Amino acid sequence: MLITRASEYAILSLIVLSRASSPMDSETLSTQLSIPKSFLAKILQSLAKQGILKSFKGVNGGFALLLEPKDINMLQIMSSVEGKAPTVFDCAPSIDSCPMDKASLCSIWPFLNKLQGKIDSFLAELTLADVLE
Repeated sequence: MLITRASEYAILSLIVLSRASSPMDSETLSTQLSIPKSFLAKILQSLAKQGILKSFKGVNGGFALLLEPKDINMLQIMSSVEGKAPTVFDCAPSIDSCPMDKASLCSIWPFLNKLQGKIDSFLAELTLADVLE
């Protein structure tokens, strides 16, 4: 599945954080977005680990965007929270990596591979700034 709940929550969180004037903690975000706090905390930590968010410790701590919205693309966001690039189909990215070792016989693989490439390009071009418009 291309857009998982984790990806959806990451995008929603980044939208809220992009509009915030100061860092927001995971509890405030969790309440505002109606997302389970523990799940959201893992998402925010993944985004911070990948350099999309900055984490602040202490009483007034929380998370804030480390990059400008125009410099954060959807492929980055989704890959950060999923731990891998998002895919539309459970199909190998190359003929050589087909788990069934039958990609050369598969009549639909070329189409799926081309479609995945177009989706990857689209997600890489679509930025958080585009979503904020």
